[in-house]
Amino acid sequence: MEKTAKVTFCGGTGSVTGSNFLLEADGQKILIDCGLTQGTKLADDINWDPFPYDPKEIDILFITHAHVDHVGLVPKLISEGFRGKIYSTEPTKALALPMLEDTAGILSKNTDLSLDKIYSLENIKLTFSLWQGFKYHDAIKITENLEVSFLNAGHILGSAMIKFVYNGKKILFTGDLGNSPSPILPDTEKVTDVDYLIMESVYGDRNHESRDDRRKFLEETIEDNYNRKGTLIIPTFSLERSQELLFELNALVENNRIPVMPIFLDSPLAIRLTEVFKKFKSYLNENAQQAMKSDKYLFDFPGLHSTLKSEESKMISNVPNPKIVIAGSGMSTGGRVVHHERHYLPDSNNTLLLTGYQTVGSPGRLIQEGIKTVRITGEDVVVRAHVVTITGYSGHKDSDGLLTFVEDTQETLKKVFVVMGEPKSSMFLVQKLRDNLGLEAYLPEQGSTVSLSC
Repeated sequence: MEKTAKVTFCGGTGSVTGSNFLLEADGQKILIDCGLTQGTKLADDINWDPFPYDPKEIDILFITHAHVDHVGLVPKLISEGFRGKIYSTEPTKALALPMLEDTAGILSKNTDLSLDKIYSLENIKLTFSLWQGFKYHDAIKITENLEVSFLNAGHILGSAMIKFVYNGKKILFTGDLGNSPSPILPDTEKVTDVDYLIMESVYGDRNHESRDDRRKFLEETIEDNYNRKGTLIIPTFSLERSQELLFELNALVENNRIPVMPIFLDSPLAIRLTEVFKKFKSYLNENAQQAMKSDKYLFDFPGLHSTLKSEESKMISNVPNPKIVIAGSGMSTGGRVVHHERHYLPDSNNTLLLTGYQTVGSPGRLIQEGIKTVRITGEDVVVRAHVVTITGYSGHKDSDGLLTFVEDTQETLKKVFVVMGEPKSSMFLVQKLRDNLGLEAYLPEQGSTVSLSC
């Protein structure tokens, strides 16, 4: 007998961040992700608006991965009465704890909005008492007609696509899809038999450089900076991008591809997260696992200094050039990188290397677009440093990669809903899916609900 499932697009539409979807099926209210909306800062004011559903009525929250734009609003959900179950892969649960503690440390300082009451240690402790980790492909029985499993998305350690099988029909939420092949992660799993797809579109309208090109660009950027005797600043996301860059730098150093110079990992969160990577090394790809056998420290090599304490971070400016500084956050919205940018951006001998997506309005995006003066921590900073962008280090599939992913399951697909992208990027992908694959592809509006026949 035919049944109906409903999906409400509560967040992550018209924006790359703020992933939050409500699935109603077989009497269950299930959330997929509960993430922060991030634009000009770590958490935009829109995050403190009421949820478009009653958190007390949610039965289960599924988390695709541990980035804060997918998990950062869970403490708010808890503070407003959610007491259901939280399910993710095991690495996602392990990574989410330091990610949420770091977010809490930043946001709880905002007493104007009483965020300290939301991002309290009690709420984070309660979050993890409700949280259960699973392996990929574990069958999770929700009701007689509803079963769920996690598939490898290849985006970050433990990242998952979430597949719901309801009354025999398959509904897949992609979360973020990895830019495979990755230096350290297995490829995104192929999907060939899905009926309904809710997919990301961060790079829906553009492609990345090739793997070889990106390594060559990285090598050239480092050498150019070395020859100018400058400081190379790399703002990076503490989770995944930092670890991938370290893996690449490790190979460049060990193969004598770049000159020897001090390299600083100036991100306490990235240092802490790297320990989780070591614990879950079986989730890395074969290359990374082999490297860990022969190389005791996958993320450690001659010249690398990890600076945990803020005093150590401040001492970096005393180290003579040339040098490299890797620091969070990836879009220059906070973290230690903003202090380095304030110090180094005015000097034309220095270089700022952008390796990840820069959201609209963020300092990183403004610098990328060529602004000559940028406001950082309340100060106007002149940008004279060289600005280089390498998109090949993005953790997201590019436009062609997204199309190929959908192509594998086009025979069974009834409808595709394109989310988690800037509007022009999402709309471009919608049109591409319609034109190239002849699919029913849609760009849902924020707050809209669709019914799926199952």
